[in-house]
Amino acid sequence: MFDIREIEVDELQRLITTGEEIILLDVRTPAEVAQGIIPGATHLPLHLLPLQIQQLTRDKPVVFYCRTGARSAQACAFAQHHGSDNVINLRGGIVAWARNGYQIAD
Repeated sequence: MFDIREIEVDELQRLITTGEEIILLDVRTPAEVAQGIIPGATHLPLHLLPLQIQQLTRDKPVVFYCRTGARSAQACAFAQHHGSDNVINLRGGIVAWARNGYQIAD
């Protein structure tokens, strides 16, 4: 069993604002992403993660997010299982991000 590290939306916003080098991956479906994405994020649908797992960088933290945090937690567990230990789940997902008033891009 893996211990999934999590980050709160306020801390993620601080990292983005201060220019910390992180990779932000949105694992939602294309239809969900069409409704908006966190600025700076890259879309990688969860079902495609197994095909891209070897391309994940290991020198920068990777923050996964989805709608509420469940699928992104699965992404973290999968990445950890495949040797990426610098992965973090966004607690509450984009729903928590929006509830806190942070920007969502089209």
